[in-house]
Amino acid sequence: MSLRQEKALFIINRLEELYPETPIPLDHKDAYTLLIAVLLSAQCTDERVNKITPGLFLRADTPQKMVKLSVSEIEAIIKPCGLAPRKSKAISELSKILIEKYKGAVPKSFEALEELPGVGHKTASVVMAQSFNIPAFPVDTHIHRLAQRWGLTNGKNVEQTESDLKKVFPEDKWNKLHLQIIFYGREFCSARGCDGLTCEICSAFNVLKKHPIKTKK
Repeated sequence: MSLRQEKALFIINRLEELYPETPIPLDHKDAYTLLIAVLLSAQCTDERVNKITPGLFLRADTPQKMVKLSVSEIEAIIKPCGLAPRKSKAISELSKILIEKYKGAVPKSFEALEELPGVGHKTASVVMAQSFNIPAFPVDTHIHRLAQRWGLTNGKNVEQTESDLKKVFPEDKWNKLHLQIIFYGREFCSARGCDGLTCEICSAFNVLKKHPIKTKK
C-alpha cells in the first residue's frame, strides 16, 4: 500500500467517524432547485444562498415558472449572492434550454449539464452526485486546499486535484466523501484556522514538518 493510499484510508475512516451523515448544505427539493442553488453558490457562501433561494423558489421552483420571470426580476431577488447580472441571465437561459431540449427535466449527463449557461464542471458534478447518485468528486476551494495540505495532490489546479483524488479514493466513496471533506475543512481546517500543521489530520500527516504548508490556488 502506497503512502497516499494509507493516507486515504485514514481520511475515510476518520471522516466517517466525524460525519456519518452528510446532509447537502444547499437547501433544495429536486435536481432543478439544486442546480440553481449550486449556480448561485459561486463566490457566495452556502448560508447566504440558503437565505436567498426560498424567496426565489417561492416565485419559481421549476423551469416553466422561471422563464415567466424577467432577467431583471431574477436579478433583484438574487442580488445578495453577488455576480447577480451574470447569474440571473444564466438562470433564465438554462431554464429555457431545459424546457426546449429536455422537456423541463435536468439532464443526467456531465456533457449535457456543462453545456448549460453558467454551469461548469463542479456544478455539474454536484448535481450528478447528489441528485442522480452518479459517482463524481466535485472539488471546491476547501477540498482543493485540504488535498494539498494532506499530500494527496501537488495542487496545480482543481482539475488535477479532482483527478488525483479519484485515483486515491474508491469510486463508491466519492459522493459522500466530497461533502465530508468540505465539512471537515469548514470546522477544523479552514484557510486561516489551520496552516497545514494544526488540525488532527494535518498534524497526523506532517509530524516531522516545522513550517506551515503553503497551498497553491
